[in-house]
Amino acid sequence: MKKLTLILATTFFTLTLNAADYVLSSPDGHLTANIATGQQLTWAVERDGIVAFEPSPIGLTLTDGTHIGTPAKAKSISRTTVDRMIASPFYRADSLHEHYNQLTLKLNNRWSVQFRAFNDGVAYRFVTTEKRPFEIESEQVSFIFPDDATATVPYVSKGNDGDFSSQFASSFENTYTVAPLSQLNNDRLAFLPVVIDRPDGIRLCITESALNNYPGMYLNSTAPSTTLQGVFAPRPKTVKAGGYIQWLVDEPESYIASVDGPRAFPWRMAVVTADDRDLATTNMTYLLAEPSRLDDISWIRPGKVAWDWWNDWNIDGVDFESGINNDTYKYYIDFAADNAIEYVILDDGWSDNGNADLFNVNPDIDLPMLAQYAADRGVGLILWAGYRAFDKDMEHVCQHYADMGIKGFKVDFMDRDDQALTEFIERAAETAARHNLVLDLHGMYKPAGLNRTYPNLLNFEGVFGLENMKWIGKDRDQMEYDVMLPFLRQVAGPLDYTQGAMLNGGIKNYYPCNSAPMSQGTRCHQLALYMIYDSPLNMLCDNPSNYKREQECTDFIAAIPTTWDETRILAAEMGEYIVTARRKGDTWYVGGITDRTPRDLTVDLSFITPGQHPATLFTDGVNAHRTGRDYRRTQPTVTPDQPLTIHLAPGGGFAARID
Repeated sequence: MKKLTLILATTFFTLTLNAADYVLSSPDGHLTANIATGQQLTWAVERDGIVAFEPSPIGLTLTDGTHIGTPAKAKSISRTTVDRMIASPFYRADSLHEHYNQLTLKLNNRWSVQFRAFNDGVAYRFVTTEKRPFEIESEQVSFIFPDDATATVPYVSKGNDGDFSSQFASSFENTYTVAPLSQLNNDRLAFLPVVIDRPDGIRLCITESALNNYPGMYLNSTAPSTTLQGVFAPRPKTVKAGGYIQWLVDEPESYIASVDGPRAFPWRMAVVTADDRDLATTNMTYLLAEPSRLDDISWIRPGKVAWDWWNDWNIDGVDFESGINNDTYKYYIDFAADNAIEYVILDDGWSDNGNADLFNVNPDIDLPMLAQYAADRGVGLILWAGYRAFDKDMEHVCQHYADMGIKGFKVDFMDRDDQALTEFIERAAETAARHNLVLDLHGMYKPAGLNRTYPNLLNFEGVFGLENMKWIGKDRDQMEYDVMLPFLRQVAGPLDYTQGAMLNGGIKNYYPCNSAPMSQGTRCHQLALYMIYDSPLNMLCDNPSNYKREQECTDFIAAIPTTWDETRILAAEMGEYIVTARRKGDTWYVGGITDRTPRDLTVDLSFITPGQHPATLFTDGVNAHRTGRDYRRTQPTVTPDQPLTIHLAPGGGFAARID
């Protein structure tokens, strides 16, 4: 761990005015937050004099009628500056520069509000020292924009228009809608993160961090006005078994959250940048998150995972019938061992998840034998589990399978983010950690900093990932979605996109096939995603037989790390293209992708050390626009003073290793 340094300065004032304006600037002076008290607590942010959003009301209402923020009077204020390096294990860098200015307004003896200004954004949260239990009836969060900016939003895809209660049951997966604020759909909730493209050349990404034991925030439009406002699911009063291996809300409470003692509430954050590269590299979500609650993380092992479900267990060239059976999983384990892949996952079908019974194992599976077979070959097994099944007897499940040698669980189908569900996630993380188990959470809301608080939470879905290629038609533009993710969903934290397809459909010949799925776009696009997306636990989605036929690509994928010492965005335009460089030790991996537009990219290599460096370069083949599997592998020698010029086919990409 790197040595941490801290510069801390605090000033304190006592005020007697009923209303006041407070200014908080970022350390570099480019961002300014204006906070106003009086009849309503508001905040507004500017970048270099350009308005990001106008004074916007914030506050809380308790069920006893107490209003926090309406009106608002600061009894005292304090200012703090923090400038230090923090360790960031299992992330895009081994350490991060945490540098911010903070303003704290003490509103009364029990409530305060904190604002933090980083160089790339501003955030606030409420804090209480109240010891008695109470309930929060509602929270007011708003963003008032001065003009009709362009919004990029992921709408909740489930539920009925105008009925928010039906939309709270969501898998948090959808492609993005791009529209003026005045034309957004008032009847649909948007889940976070959301990006606003201001006419004056700045982008604003709205999300949250430190989402612990509190409902997640949605945004709803007030079109034709240009205001977005926060919406929160009520706390469940009762739940029932239903859906697909889930707990469904049976009856909601009349409030969104219960509080049983002093606590800080989630950070409401706005990343504000003038360069898309800064948006894709912001670390605000991680920096605002609660520090790790685990004293020992030495047992946590990130890595890659051979996955069975996406490819429908369709291996070939073997003398046994493939499926959910011992021979198939031994084949997967052998493949992982031969290619130094850390894990194999046993997805749906290994147990009786339909009846929420994780101890009723498929009779065609000898799980203790497979766990030992894998351990003897240096491979760990991860088991898929439905939310209800995992929740039903969590302690016993974790202890039983950890004792068997299982290394983690992929928990799926939570499909909510109300307070009861966020409580479950923390309980699952803590329980799993006590048994040295890692977790990969699917059917799940954005991480919102949980990967810092519980480092054994290695990955999260909440993304319209490659699994959707099993059933969506060519009318859904996955190529555009892929080049939006680094600027939106990835701002919230790592994502389990499940890349690695060896069957690659061009723009014209892609089609969905559930049992033999393909990707949209080219082979090199798939290779590049291993560098572009943050994924400490990273899937190889295709089947081992296909990877063996494509050993050249498999060797490249297998060598790619999943955690990094350094990450840089070399070039980027949200929704069009991105080039990402990541370093592990002295080796750099560089990946670039484009949307459906073919383009030539010039890749600046000035970040590598002086001298000549051997490289391995995968680029789209001359016929990649017709056959997505077409690629070319070369081994050039590169230098920092000689940029690479690379042609990307429609939906194309490139991938490079530089030693």
